[in-house]
Amino acid sequence: MTLAQAQSTVDEWINTVGVRYFNELTNTAILMEEVGEVARIMARRYGEQSEKESDKNKDLGDELSDVLFVLICLANQTGINLSEAFADNLAKKTKRDFERHKNNEKLF
Repeated sequence: MTLAQAQSTVDEWINTVGVRYFNELTNTAILMEEVGEVARIMARRYGEQSEKESDKNKDLGDELSDVLFVLICLANQTGINLSEAFADNLAKKTKRDFERHKNNEKLF
């Protein structure tokens, strides 16, 4: 699925199943909540915190998908074409960091 297809699919889902978009501020708060759930899994499963028994069955892929869903909602609501924005962002990073990471001795 492309980013454009994902944006269209989310929009269709919101307008049929979801009834309407939550407002942008609510969706921003929901995005922070979902990112927090990803952070919790990462800290406990891959970091130094011990994993609680209740967290052991948490699905990282599902939580990342929740983040992506809400991110797409925000893009749709604010008129952002994620395909174009991502391409532009990657071009910016490539130009800015072309030599930077190659010369970072911390990465070797």
